[in-house]
Order: sequence, then C-alpha cells, then structure tokens
Amino acid sequence: MTNGKLRFGVSVSIQTSQNVLLEYEPASLGERILAALIDYVIILAWVILLSLLGRNMGSGDKIALYFWIGFVVLPIMLYDLLFEVFLNGQSLGKRAMGIRVVMLDGSQPGLGAYLIRWILRIIESPVFLGGIVAIIAIAVNGRGQRIGDMAAATTVVKLKAPVSLDEVTYRELSDSHQVTFPEAARLSDRDIGIIREVLQRGSDEVMNRTAEKVRTLLEVEYTTTDYAFLDTVVNDYQYLVSK
Repeated sequence: MTNGKLRFGVSVSIQTSQNVLLEYEPASLGERILAALIDYVIILAWVILLSLLGRNMGSGDKIALYFWIGFVVLPIMLYDLLFEVFLNGQSLGKRAMGIRVVMLDGSQPGLGAYLIRWILRIIESPVFLGGIVAIIAIAVNGRGQRIGDMAAATTVVKLKAPVSLDEVTYRELSDSHQVTFPEAARLSDRDIGIIREVLQRGSDEVMNRTAEKVRTLLEVEYTTTDYAFLDTVVNDYQYLVSK
C-alpha cells in the first residue's frame, strides 16, 4: 500500500498499522518543566517518607547505610531511567502531563536510547547550572530536544487520547447508505479522528493536503471538493465498521 502522511504543522511522524504517518506535536518547554517538577515532588515525598521510617536507625549503623543506599540514593539516581524503560517512555511526571519519549521517527526507544538520555541528564539537572543547559537546548532546538535527546535521537511528544467511534460519528447513517469508498475500511479509528479534526478546523490548505494524502493512501480518485471527499470517507468508514 502506498504510504500517506497527514500533516498538522508538527514535526514528529508516527506510522500507524495502516501505513498512515501521523505527525505529533513536540511537548512544549512548559510541559516538560511541569513534568520535571512533578517528578521532583514525588522524589522529595519519597525521601521524606523514608526519612521518617529510618529515623530510628543509627547514623553509623551499616544497616542504615544500606537502607539509604538501596532505598534512597539508588531510586533517586535511577528514577528517570527505570520509569521511562518500564512505562514506555514516561516518568510519573510525563504521564501526568500526557507526554512521552519517542525516537525521532516515532518508534519506541530502546534501552540504549534511554541510557544515553539518562547519562547526559547529569549535566542537564538542576544541580548543574540550575538546569539552564536543558532549558536552552529545548528552547532553541526546534524539535523539543535537550542534549540527551540529541545524542539519543529522541524527543518528547504530546499524546492524544485514543479516538473512539463515538467521537468519530458525525450523524446517524441510514441502512441504505451507499458506500462510495469501500477502501475507507483500511483506515483506523485514529486515522479517521485525524480527518475529522481537519474537517473541524476548516483550513483549506490543510484540508487539501490531507485529502491528497488520503486519496494516495486509499488509491482512489474523487471529483468533489476536498471537504466532501473527506466527509464521505468518514461516513463510509463509520458505515463499514458498524456492519
């Protein structure tokens, strides 16, 4: 099937199972800062909790030393790495902000990429010049990348809630609805959601580019307006998947 790409003025493309490249918007500097602050609050709360639990341990006690290393120092050091590896590119702060680490091609990072980001985070942390290095890098990069992201070929993108069929529905379709483009069944719910968003925005330029990409993807032709074509694709998809 020929690849298509639906553009929305953003810079990270993620390929769907239907070979449609959906472009995701990089997380803003503010969102990344808020996510980091949430993580710092969680870490601080963890330290306070363990301080209360371990306050009866003697300062020279080996058990106390092992306790602090095993339950405080190591979790703080490995916090970002472990959460991003096991939560698919999200720390707790990133999850709260609805953002996630991805490769520049939209694929999921491997352990090596996460390790590079984690190692270089040392010079980007608030301990090093108050985190100004990371802030400047993200602000001027254009792809929302800090130094660790540049080295690992990753970035952080905004996540969108899954598109449900209820959100896709424009109107009730009768049982006698005539399907114009049966090829619409190749699309996914999210693909249809993207088309619906384009129709709602009403931008002629974006609508034209989207219609051309959908036409190429489905390998069909149309003689109507771009709006009418995309609207028909949405309705045909709704009718086909409901049967």
